[in-house]
Amino acid sequence: MPFQPPALSITHAGWDSPLTRPRMASDVDIRPGLSLTNRSILRDGEPWIPITGEIHYSRQPRHRWEDALRLMKAGGITVVATYVFWIHHQEQETAEPNFEGNLDLAAFVELCQDIGLDAILRLGPWCHGEVRNGGHPDWIVEADYPERTNHPAYLKAVRTWFGAVGRQVAHLCGDQGPIIGIQLENELYDQPDHILVLKDIARESGLFAPLWTATAWGSADVPVGEVFPLYGGYADGFWVDSDQGWDESFQAHFTFSHQWDDPGIGKDLSGDKWTGVVGAKHPDFPAATCELAGGMASAYHRRPTPTARDIAAVAHCKLGSGSTWQGYYMYVGGTNPRRGLQESQATGYPNDMPELNYDFGAPVGAHLQTRESYHRLRNQHSFLAAFGSRLAAMNATIPGNNDDGALRWSLRSDGSSGFVFMNNHRPYEPLPARADVRFDITLDNSKVTFPHRPVTIPSGEFMSWPVELEVAGVVVRWATLNVLTLLEAEAEGEGETPVLVLAANDGVDAHLAVPAGYSVSGHAAHPVDGDLVLENLGPGFVTLTSDEGAQLRVLVLTASQALQAWTPEAGGRRRLVLSSADVIEREDSLTVLAAESGCLSIFPAAGTPDDDGFSHHSFDVTDEECEIRLEQVAPASAPSIRPVRVPGRAAAPEAEDFAERAARYTVTIAGTASALERSLLRVEIVGDTASSSFDGREEDVFWTGQAWDIDITPYAATARREVALAVYPLTDATPVWLPPKAASVHAALTQPTATITGARVLTFREVEVLGADRWVAV
Repeated sequence: MPFQPPALSITHAGWDSPLTRPRMASDVDIRPGLSLTNRSILRDGEPWIPITGEIHYSRQPRHRWEDALRLMKAGGITVVATYVFWIHHQEQETAEPNFEGNLDLAAFVELCQDIGLDAILRLGPWCHGEVRNGGHPDWIVEADYPERTNHPAYLKAVRTWFGAVGRQVAHLCGDQGPIIGIQLENELYDQPDHILVLKDIARESGLFAPLWTATAWGSADVPVGEVFPLYGGYADGFWVDSDQGWDESFQAHFTFSHQWDDPGIGKDLSGDKWTGVVGAKHPDFPAATCELAGGMASAYHRRPTPTARDIAAVAHCKLGSGSTWQGYYMYVGGTNPRRGLQESQATGYPNDMPELNYDFGAPVGAHLQTRESYHRLRNQHSFLAAFGSRLAAMNATIPGNNDDGALRWSLRSDGSSGFVFMNNHRPYEPLPARADVRFDITLDNSKVTFPHRPVTIPSGEFMSWPVELEVAGVVVRWATLNVLTLLEAEAEGEGETPVLVLAANDGVDAHLAVPAGYSVSGHAAHPVDGDLVLENLGPGFVTLTSDEGAQLRVLVLTASQALQAWTPEAGGRRRLVLSSADVIEREDSLTVLAAESGCLSIFPAAGTPDDDGFSHHSFDVTDEECEIRLEQVAPASAPSIRPVRVPGRAAAPEAEDFAERAARYTVTIAGTASALERSLLRVEIVGDTASSSFDGREEDVFWTGQAWDIDITPYAATARREVALAVYPLTDATPVWLPPKAASVHAALTQPTATITGARVLTFREVEVLGADRWVAV
């Protein structure tokens, strides 16, 4: 027998304290079907892992709210979170708050409910969100009383504002409403009494929810029990200095850990209240997050661009560490509703942010363009939709050597089954491939050593593998594949077998084992140490039959297929859809939002299946030809020396300086464009900052080396569109931190540069592929 290196060993550890129920959602603000324990949130009596995605209704055009929310739901989001920015609604003290158009909070929350999504209001009144004054109107900041305190005059203003919000959405807070949570304040470190007063004022205004929350990072002193403390984790952030490396607070999120507090988030705004001390999770509440990085905003001085793997690996590590609530900030990007609303040094912040751009590099961009991070996260969310109730009941056991010198891994288990989580991805400082990996897992009544022969975990990969997973009476002893979803048999479907969908990882041998007494069809199986092992599984189906006759089909997808896997509810059941186009649900129909023609592959089939078990449905997106002409109408002049008023943080060019020194371009697009058909101009530039104007709509960007998408959707049908672009020059001395690829371009500059290197048009069309009348039982 060949030499087997020592396995990585762990013994499942049970919960370290008995099950308890805090008063919140159990005795106070009771909502039928939703309750809370110190281990998880319960929905209809079952443990539940909510998946929260942040979108700011006031940063999205109203006509795009529905598509944005449907994309969120298609991505696996179950709860929508949104800041309610006071300054967006009421700039003048004497004016009534404006809740019209893009600011119609009630219409937005009602739309969430119509689409089947719950909602959380991040009410503030101080929100941050990279908004001027943290969302406080200027007249609050300029008043002769201290803000964010219990000063009577400040509380009077808050009471008026909360009252206005309550008149809009109080009717959506009851048992039948979609609002299940309210966040009070944000990043407030040492005023628990103030948070309590805000809660009282919200209640007086008719605002209430079973889950009252507060951000608890930075060792924040919050009134635990009256609020649910939530945490965050970012792969990188704009809030550190331009000459600072990859901060330890970011690095920590690529390991498995029982540390939930992050002392780095908001450090630049905490001032002398920041201690650097890592706070402990409160034992009365489960581990939960409200701000896992969906991407990252760019400040002028520092412009991180987390990759899709960065974003998904952080979320993965939180699940492996025991998270019972996955909350993303941001999940959908946006654009500030008007100029001057951004955080800036001129308004007392250490950072200059873009005036308009709040794309955030989010899974769904400011113009609803989906990114690779959207697809990677969707795989995790499909798993949670099918197995989240099991995972939420599983404690996390984390080895003590979870560091750079060994594989980073953890076990979540309830003692009878579990999932082994691994992360071998880290930005900037890649982790090496890990060879000869095997696990020795001790559960309450069994011991599982797997895989049957060691495998290599490539650099950059992260995964979770099942152990003793029982599905429909069939036990999968272990697999070196990720669990994607479960397609359950219809109750009335005679002879139908449930299907467990598994996904391979690139560069990892795909094996699976069942008990020795089982029978297998569709793939060879070999007895190994009391198990029956299926080696080197490729894409396709296998059928497992237990010694008692229970059957389970297993569908294996490649890693690339998994990134095209959608799991909508269609035709009355969950289905697997493979498509490179975005797939959303509308009234029991499947619709694609696509820029090019393609095909949907659906299982269980809609109608008669093909030989592979799927039904295949093509869709056509007519590609309207367009001609792009780029003309430089004014050259750039040498940029001014950027002032550094805040150490380590240069200031962005001022408007007059930008207007004087930026290169000017006109981009003309000739070709038919339909009214309100979503269309983007994707430009490649090299420069410091840039702005655009089209049809009265303005946008801006701080250059990061990434393509810049500009919305050129016409309000009326047209055959010609014209975009004005301005690019402020970059030199090798411009004092900004850039991502590695852009940094190499920056360092190689020999003269001021403000160029456009490429441009293309993307037009997204909506095509209903399968209507409600097309779903036919298999």
